[in-house]
Amino acid sequence: MSLPSVKLHLDNNKILTLLKTSKTISQILQIHAQLFTNNFFNDPLITSQLLHTLTSKCLNITYAESIFTQILEPNTYMYNTMIKGLMLNSKPKRVFHYYIKMRRNGLIGDNYTYPFVLKACVDPTILYTTRKHDGERNGVWEGRQVHGEIVKGGFEWDVFVRNGLIGMYCRVRKMDISRMLFDGFSGKDLVSWNLMLSGYVRCGEMRNAEKLFDGMLERDVVSWSVMIDGYKKKGDIARARVLFDSMPTRDLISWNSIIDAYVKAGDMQSAYELFDNMEEKNVITWSIIIDGYVKHGNPKKSLDIFRQMLCQGVKPDKISIAGAVSACAQLGALDQGRWIHMYTKKNRIIVDIVVQTALVDMYMKCGRVEEASSIFSDMKERNVVTWNVMISGLGMNGLGRAALDCFSQMEMTGIPMDDLIFVSVLTACSHAGLLVEGLDIFCRMQTWGIGPKLEHYGCLIDLLGRAGQLDKALNIIDSMPMKQNAELWGSLLLACRIHHNVALAEVVVERLKELKADDCGVYVLMSNIYADVGKWEGVGRVRKVMREQNLKKNSGKSVIEIGSAIEEFTSGRRLQIQSGDIAEVLWSLLGMENFDE
Repeated sequence: MSLPSVKLHLDNNKILTLLKTSKTISQILQIHAQLFTNNFFNDPLITSQLLHTLTSKCLNITYAESIFTQILEPNTYMYNTMIKGLMLNSKPKRVFHYYIKMRRNGLIGDNYTYPFVLKACVDPTILYTTRKHDGERNGVWEGRQVHGEIVKGGFEWDVFVRNGLIGMYCRVRKMDISRMLFDGFSGKDLVSWNLMLSGYVRCGEMRNAEKLFDGMLERDVVSWSVMIDGYKKKGDIARARVLFDSMPTRDLISWNSIIDAYVKAGDMQSAYELFDNMEEKNVITWSIIIDGYVKHGNPKKSLDIFRQMLCQGVKPDKISIAGAVSACAQLGALDQGRWIHMYTKKNRIIVDIVVQTALVDMYMKCGRVEEASSIFSDMKERNVVTWNVMISGLGMNGLGRAALDCFSQMEMTGIPMDDLIFVSVLTACSHAGLLVEGLDIFCRMQTWGIGPKLEHYGCLIDLLGRAGQLDKALNIIDSMPMKQNAELWGSLLLACRIHHNVALAEVVVERLKELKADDCGVYVLMSNIYADVGKWEGVGRVRKVMREQNLKKNSGKSVIEIGSAIEEFTSGRRLQIQSGDIAEVLWSLLGMENFDE
């Protein structure tokens, strides 16, 4: 909706009403033009309302800043409006700019100014920069200066300012100062108590949190939820559940917190029981349970719940989308992964780096390298996880050279490397037979500040084993600076089968016995090594050991996707096929026309 283009006959009240009711930036632009035309721009009340409308509704903070620069003598209210608006728009550095400018212009902050400035001091984008003052993190030093000005101005006894100070020191884990401010204030309210409680929980001081909680004359749902969250972080699910069951009233935050506690503990059955008993769920609830099933190895259940969420008309958020896409990646469900990808586009869901990375991973695991590469190329931001997914994906699809090129591109970005990056690039070299390149990267790991760990040695053994350098691989295992594990020997045993080295295989099995890692898989592999070279006597010995120790091979699983249906099959189990489409595919693969039970 636009304002009439004819010249308006305006007075102060009409302009204020228009500003208060404006909802779009185009309307604000028209009003702004009328202010100049009718010579109202220098009216402090109208200018203040203009800034307030732009900042409080987050319409355009940059435009608000440009208007502010045109004001000849901004007052405290105008500065406060900008400071609050900038915090709402996640621009803490600009908050400092306006606060300093305000002080230089001779204006003093008030009980409206300081809470937002103190929040800016402990914003993560300020705290975790490299610059420090007198050994303190950036932001803490500024916070202390603001604290001094608060005391000088006599605002430390205002409850909003006091809570701002308590919250700031809690955020930077200076609990002694927070407690002093808390104990020395007779006007503390429930917010003050909850801030202290949150501070103790954040610092892992649950005993102090318990004492404070027990001493609270009044509690709200926030108080209970903070304590539940604390026990959750400590892994004490039993105590968290006792508190949850004792709550006089529960809200979505408390429900979500206890469900998340069970998810993090890996108890998906209890998490789902709570989830299923909820009368009301929000998108966060759905996201927690969807992501939980993915992370705990049940991607099919995750996708089932994702479908339920859509059927109930709940619009997914970035977390639930990422969880569903990851489930498709684990299952190799390309059609459903593509459908979710298109769903985000059609419904204009803003995807972040996590969702984009999940999509790259899904397409790579489904063998669609071009689609994965297209998403990767279009990403405006990439982190170490994104690069790792891309490098490992290229490697698993047999594109070792491309993985090395991707690794070189990452080097040029300056993004810090981590352990997983080297696991991925070494694995890519191993699968592609790039022995020289893999050895070079392993030897140069220290130049990137990464010392080789057990998993990197595992990649090196696999690399040498595939290349047939079994003796060198054995020497490296024996000379490693850390304790060997079964995975290393297992990798060498697999290489022994590839290169028909029976003698070394027998040595490796003995080493695995010493580690008490001679499971069914080891004996099956050793039996196959004997069989490959026609040593049937050896096969018989191994099979006899397996019978005597009652060792049985774990059943294999397969997944088939037909449209929106996914079925999982386990070898040795009788089929119970409910989908005609799936049955048709299976029978065609088996060369059968029907199936007689």
